[in-house]
Amino acid sequence: MQGAGSRGKMGEPTIRDVARRASVSVASVSRALNGLENVRSETRDRIMAAVTELGYVPNAAARSLSLSRAHAIGVVLPDLHGEFFSECVRGMDREASRRGYLLLLSNMHDDSEQSAMALRAMRGRVDGLLVMAPHIAPASLERALPQALPAVLINAPGEVTSRPGLRIDNRAGVDAMVRHLLDSGYRNIVHVAGPDGNVDAQERAGAFRDAMQRLAPDLPARIMAGDFTEEGGAAAAQEILEGDAPIDAVFAANDMMAIGCLHALRAGGKRVPEDIGVTGFDDVPLARYLDLTTMRVRIADIGARAVARLVDMLDGQGPGDGTELQAPELMARSTTMPRAASSAVPRA
Repeated sequence: MQGAGSRGKMGEPTIRDVARRASVSVASVSRALNGLENVRSETRDRIMAAVTELGYVPNAAARSLSLSRAHAIGVVLPDLHGEFFSECVRGMDREASRRGYLLLLSNMHDDSEQSAMALRAMRGRVDGLLVMAPHIAPASLERALPQALPAVLINAPGEVTSRPGLRIDNRAGVDAMVRHLLDSGYRNIVHVAGPDGNVDAQERAGAFRDAMQRLAPDLPARIMAGDFTEEGGAAAAQEILEGDAPIDAVFAANDMMAIGCLHALRAGGKRVPEDIGVTGFDDVPLARYLDLTTMRVRIADIGARAVARLVDMLDGQGPGDGTELQAPELMARSTTMPRAASSAVPRA
C-alpha cells in the first residue's frame, strides 16, 4: 500500500512511487528514464511497467514541454532506406520546415529492447515523436513509447490506441486491386506477401484472401512468401517461372517486390502484361517511371499530415487521439491489360 503522502500535488505519481512499485531505488528509475546503459534489462522493464501502470510523467520533461521548445521532432522509422521511407520523410520535412521544426531521424529494429533504446534516445532532444512501427508487437510498442513525449504513430498495429495515428486503409486498397484484376480478365492471381510480423503485410494478405473469396469464390487465393524487397519479388518470380501453376497475374504487397518480380519475369522470357500481369502497392516514384499498375498511397502527404497533427498537439490546437485512415487510389498502367472476354470472371 502506498501512503497518500507519497504522491505529488493533485495526487500525481512521483518518481518515488515508481521506485516503490518497481522495488528499485529512485536512482535506478532516473537512470532508466534517461536511457542510460547501466540498468539491467529486466530492471528497466519493471520500471517501465511501473511508469505505465501509474501514469507517471517526469516533472522535468513536463516543464520542458510546457515552458520551452527544442523545435525538433524525433522521427523513428523501421528503415532509413527505400523509396517509401524517403517519400515519407520528404513530406515530413516539408511540413516541419513550414512549421519551424527540424527532424531528428533514427531507426527502430525488430528487437524490442533496441526499439526502446531508439525511442529513449530521443528524450530531452525533441518536443515530440513520429513513430512508424508496423513491425513491432503492440505490447512492446506501448512499453517503448516514452510516457512524457507526445507522439503520433504511423501504420502502427490497430491495437495500439493510446496515441493518435495515421494508417493506410489496406483492406480498401487490396479490394480495389483485386476487382481491377478480375474485371480485366485475370483468373489465376497470386499475392506475394510482405514479411511475417508486419501489420501492413498481414492486413494485405488477409484482405486478399477475403476479396478473392467474396468476389471470385471459384478461384484459388494463392499467396507466396515475400519480404518487401526487390530480391524477394525476384525470388517469387523465379518460383513462378519454375512452377507448374498457371499464374496469369502477380499482386505484390508493395512496389519494390513488384519491380523485382517484373524484371525477373521479363528476364525469364515472360511478356508483361501479355503473358502475365504485375501489380504492386504504394506508388513509389520508381513505379511511375516503370509504368507499374499499383495502388497509390500518398506517402509524402502521410508524412506531412503526421507532422501537422503532432505540432497541433504541441500547440494545444488539435485533438490528441483517434486514428485517421487514408484510402489508396488505383493507378492502372501498362503492366496490366484487359484480357480476352472468355477469360473474364462472371460476377454479380
